[in-house]
Amino acid sequence: MVGRGRTSDLHIRTVRYPSAMQRFDGKIAWVTGSTRGIGRAIALRLARDGADLALHGRSADGPSRRLAEELADEIRGLGRRAVCVAADIARKDEVAAAVEQIEAGLGGLDFLILNAARAPFKDTTRLLERDLRLLVDTNLLGHLFCVQKALPLLERGGGRIVFISSLGSRYMNAQYPLGPIKAAMEAMVRQWSEELRPQGIEANAVCAGLVKTDSYKTLRRLWPELAALPEEAYVTPEEVADVTAFLCSDEARAIGGQTLIVDRGLSNRILRSP
Repeated sequence: MVGRGRTSDLHIRTVRYPSAMQRFDGKIAWVTGSTRGIGRAIALRLARDGADLALHGRSADGPSRRLAEELADEIRGLGRRAVCVAADIARKDEVAAAVEQIEAGLGGLDFLILNAARAPFKDTTRLLERDLRLLVDTNLLGHLFCVQKALPLLERGGGRIVFISSLGSRYMNAQYPLGPIKAAMEAMVRQWSEELRPQGIEANAVCAGLVKTDSYKTLRRLWPELAALPEEAYVTPEEVADVTAFLCSDEARAIGGQTLIVDRGLSNRILRSP
């Protein structure tokens, strides 16, 4: 027993975690759909934690490219490397070209963040064939293409895959057909977790609550009840980015095939009046 004031016999094991700027030093992340909103916040968070970034937009020119280049400059200002890749992830050949560009520009890949999404706002009974193909080709097949093509790079050092989902995966929302596709992708995350673990790759998802991104104006028109919610019911893109970064870190090494809900507890009281 250690006497009062005596510490010679007391051995304390101190665990030292890397600082924020060291945590992902030497790591490379590709964030799909990273020109704005949640994707942009995730890219900046990973860069501040030390990662180099591959930024992605669907178009090689226009506003998408301009926003990607502006974000790349901001990340380089943090002392990190950044490259911009353009690809419609629904096209396997464009995904393959993007991965080749990432390897050439950054040398590899450690984190794949599946954030890109495109969807119409319609009831499922009114979806045209082109709407259905957009939903499936981008939000399901597109993510599969990204994983398939990035796999050779991710398995070099044991990578991480994080899919960005939404509460539509759990609750029916009128004119939001993306929700069921998000649910399918959460199931795919569980599949990847088991399939890819032998290669040292882990997969998880972040289910984001209400976030005021570019689509919020449309959602507010479709769901007028959103106006009754207090400001604290909304999640910021940065809060989603924080949890995404956590799932990429060693601190999350015991988490596999899971979907973490980031909604300030909104879904706990979903049946209560605002």
